[in-house]
Amino acid sequence: MTDDVAGEANADAVAGEADADAVAGEADADEAALRFNVDGEVVPADEATVDVRDRGFMYGDAAFETMRAYGGDVFRWEAHADRLRNTCETLQLDHGLSDATLRSRIDETLAANDLAEAYVKLSISRGVQPGKLDPDPDVDPTVVVYVSPLPRGGVDGEAVWDGPATLQTTKTRRASDRAIPSDAKTHNYLNGILARLELRTSDADEALMLDDDGHVAEGATSNLFFVDGTALRTPSLDGPVLPGITRDVVIDLAAKEGIPVEEGQYAPADVREADEVFLTNSTWEIRPVTTVDGIDVGPEPAAGSDGDDNQIGPVTKLLSRLFDERIETNFYD
Repeated sequence: MTDDVAGEANADAVAGEADADAVAGEADADEAALRFNVDGEVVPADEATVDVRDRGFMYGDAAFETMRAYGGDVFRWEAHADRLRNTCETLQLDHGLSDATLRSRIDETLAANDLAEAYVKLSISRGVQPGKLDPDPDVDPTVVVYVSPLPRGGVDGEAVWDGPATLQTTKTRRASDRAIPSDAKTHNYLNGILARLELRTSDADEALMLDDDGHVAEGATSNLFFVDGTALRTPSLDGPVLPGITRDVVIDLAAKEGIPVEEGQYAPADVREADEVFLTNSTWEIRPVTTVDGIDVGPEPAAGSDGDDNQIGPVTKLLSRLFDERIETNFYD
């Protein structure tokens, strides 16, 4: 390499780093401009703090829900509130706040940030208690509402993901219901984090997690669906599977279209050999999968095509369209 070429390469690298730093700086600035709700008070991001003695920080002793707002309104709030209530009952965390109060704090936070399209996370911890593992029966909860802007949803919307997902089966297993109830969304997310850490040695961007018996459970942050030519299939809630809110919507959409839906126990090979695979969660909505354990799934790309859209199967496309139409009708029409 000549000195001139080397100099140009170094200059390009420095410019690339500068561009990356600029993007990161813009993201940090955007985050700093946001306002969050801590115990009923909307405050700037740099003032949104909790006590280091809070049990949510010390032990993961807290419940949360991740939601999505479309057109300024929370999607399926009642379902999220029910699941949050169930988690708090599992934790025996009697926070004493009504669904209406929690919803009003979300609405206040969205309004304070002038956000109509947003990611919303509502967390409730047991609060500050003496530094011991046993929780006290009296609870003074810490309640935090965190929001972040998202693109518009619906028919004219934009996906939050850059492209279809790639899945990799991980050695980290989903914890048994006998250990940590799968229907409870708690701050203890170490199981999913360990699975995601495994992906650092692969090109995958979501973990395919199994239960103790080797059956497919779910992703680290998503529910799993696949199509095998006979039915739309998804792991049963009898296993360690979170009852996803978007999962329920997809099952309902499929049933209304006359698409057979089966909830059962499946092996990783069933997913690798499927005709179509997709993931769901509140933020992604419906995200197609094109690779499982390094094996392509979905239709063969059309000759001369260079887009991932050609690898998305007809059932995935149909359900995605129906989901977008439901969002459009409920929040934008």
